[in-house]
Amino acid sequence: MTLRFIGTTSDSGDCPTLYEVEGSRNVLVQGDRVSDPEHLAKLRDVKESETFVIVPRDLLVRFAPRAEAQEMVPFTQISHLFTEFKHTAWRLETRRGYATDRNSPKWARWKAGADIATEPADGWRENVRRQTEQGKRFERVRLVDEPLTEGQEFLLASGLGNVAAGEDIRNLSRSAAERLGLPDWDFWLFDSRTLVRFVFDTEDTTLGVIVSEDPAEVAAACQARDAAWHHAIRTADFARQVRSTV
Repeated sequence: MTLRFIGTTSDSGDCPTLYEVEGSRNVLVQGDRVSDPEHLAKLRDVKESETFVIVPRDLLVRFAPRAEAQEMVPFTQISHLFTEFKHTAWRLETRRGYATDRNSPKWARWKAGADIATEPADGWRENVRRQTEQGKRFERVRLVDEPLTEGQEFLLASGLGNVAAGEDIRNLSRSAAERLGLPDWDFWLFDSRTLVRFVFDTEDTTLGVIVSEDPAEVAAACQARDAAWHHAIRTADFARQVRSTV
């Protein structure tokens, strides 16, 4: 089982922090170990294997889940959200590449030198155009490495076509994301209300998604969105930066 970062109240990268133990219903708490003998003496039903930490109440108020963890479901079960959302659909992309990209015909065309940004609209771009024409917003921030990975180069080339369809895609360096304390996992956030978190295997294949409307989880995603959007660079500007360094 792996740990998923939930949130921290520290600005310097140290404790206190909350993590979810993925695949379980447990939360791991990082904090300062309790060493005061008077405090330890008042603890109840202590097992030899247990240890104790102190964290600010604010950490739990802001980030502790308020509801039971949800089960993973297939991505197809949430596809309706991309047409039914009322105002905003916002995505954070954190991975260095995606198996769906590498296994797609578009990847092969891109590797062969095709301009995939100007290809005829596919189903995704057609839906983006329909929704944005109604005044809705499709927005996304992609974390990028320095230099770009091959997967990120592909997304930059393809993303220009998504932008032309009406999506606002921006890029943020991974180092900046770490300084901002952004999550290191992918999600969609619909109408600042419904959080859809991706689950991947080690080969970047999407296994499914976990849907949550837990107030603490949604609030943390909104905070991550605001910080990322503030510092991210529009795709066209970022593409010019990349070309200038080649």
